[in-house]
Amino acid sequence: MTNPAAPTRAGKRQGWHPAVLVVLASLWLASLSNIALWQQLYSLPEVKGARGLAFALGFGAIVASALVAILSFFNWRGVIKPALSVFFFSAASGAYFMLSYGIVIDAGMIANVIQTDTKEALDLLNWRMLVSLGLMGILPTYVFWRAPVQKLGLAKQAFSNGLTLLVALGILLACVMATFQDFSSVMRNHTQLRYLINPLNSFYAIGSVAAKPFQLSNSVLLPIGQDAHLQPPKPQDKPPLLILVLGETARMSNFGLNGYARPTTPKLAQENVLSLQGVMSCGTSTATSVPCMFSHLGKEAFEARKENFESLIDVLQRAGLAVLWIDNQSGCKSVCERVPQILTRKLKVPGLCADGECHDEIMLQQLSERVQALAPERRAKGVVVVMHQMGSHGPAYYKRVPQAFKKFQPECTSNALQECSREQVINSFDNTILYTDHFLASTIAWLKKEESKSASAMLYVSDHGESLGENNLYLHGLPYRIAPDVQKSVPWITWWSNRFEQQSGLSRDCMKNKISKPLTHDNYFHSVLGLVGVQTQLYQAALDVHADCRTGKPT
Repeated sequence: MTNPAAPTRAGKRQGWHPAVLVVLASLWLASLSNIALWQQLYSLPEVKGARGLAFALGFGAIVASALVAILSFFNWRGVIKPALSVFFFSAASGAYFMLSYGIVIDAGMIANVIQTDTKEALDLLNWRMLVSLGLMGILPTYVFWRAPVQKLGLAKQAFSNGLTLLVALGILLACVMATFQDFSSVMRNHTQLRYLINPLNSFYAIGSVAAKPFQLSNSVLLPIGQDAHLQPPKPQDKPPLLILVLGETARMSNFGLNGYARPTTPKLAQENVLSLQGVMSCGTSTATSVPCMFSHLGKEAFEARKENFESLIDVLQRAGLAVLWIDNQSGCKSVCERVPQILTRKLKVPGLCADGECHDEIMLQQLSERVQALAPERRAKGVVVVMHQMGSHGPAYYKRVPQAFKKFQPECTSNALQECSREQVINSFDNTILYTDHFLASTIAWLKKEESKSASAMLYVSDHGESLGENNLYLHGLPYRIAPDVQKSVPWITWWSNRFEQQSGLSRDCMKNKISKPLTHDNYFHSVLGLVGVQTQLYQAALDVHADCRTGKPT
């Protein structure tokens, strides 16, 4: 058999046929770059025995044929090798994250990547990632760039591409038909598999994110709550002072207040706080959850919306309150753009800030001065401060905590969580909750100092949860319908002063009856409006968790 890449009599290599290049690249991508997919498939109880093996081989042929069909559109001189480079590097990065953290790649994950800042991206870099990119990205790219390829005329290349496409689609269709019963059952019962087909998952997700602006009108930001106003205060009332702590990646189940075996919340346990344990997030990532929980629409309507709307923050300001957003994270995801903001990432405070990142206590530094700098006519009506935590942001949990709060040892001191034991990962995460406990208790202490001139309260709610190695899953961001509850179950902790309780008419005994009540981020918008007494047609008492616990207050 003649080797198509063997030297000719003229001393020059004939080169591979372009179609062969595409087939070889597709086989590489379908096999080695899809190890995460094949591992997941192998673990399914349906894929056992001879029939299971036949289905797995058929599934592999389907993936390879799909890749051949897609690459046939790029199989032109000067185009195919750059295109293959994109495929190889996309597949290499996707394979690394899917294998290392058990994640899948969908539009939400791509949106997270786009909104990740440099500091967060650096937290993900490690030697395992570089090796993965080298073996699955650089190596095949180098080999295929070096491979000699026959130069076909335009007509011959077009015919070859068309024939390649038809053959690939024929094989794909034949394999689907041959395995249809098993294929339809597996894909219906295990929808996560579609997000593991590498690198097609990334390309589809990127296309979905790119198409979003065309599905959603970004030209106009629609105002909401234009009728918003404050309830008339009684003569003896003090203006409300509410701190909204926006938590990051905190699991409800890892809070000692919620029955966790470890004492992760010793300081909050000494405060008269209420901790609700039945709250589910709007999404499994910051990019999804934060805009959703500050929206008036609720999860379903938010996801189906065709226009962008203002947020809860705008309604609070429109009602006349002084509003301040302090961010120790990667931004407010557009919900705070029209109110005063403090960004901590550029601060350099010894003991609190290092390497371009600050611990959450930085948000309490000079807080009184920052509040006093707000418009006095608004402060006289009430103040709302939002503090967006760094919290338990992973995978470098160990960076989120000052040394004094590293109680649970040994902890994972690597951003490659797979290098650590599960005990070490949990220890490092629990240390972040211990530090959040300290931060929230410090916030309450600051509010107590303000009680002589304000009716003060704090509401802490996290944006989403986190996987810590359960079923080999780490971090967060799985599609909501397949994400485990630990990525969706979030803490909701409330504290209010005696004066706030008296002015608002809230009953602690009533609220205690709601500890296990099923709630969601949909309740957040209306509960915050109710806490500070903002009246608007947008407000729904049925979604205000406090509404029926106000004695003598209309709901």
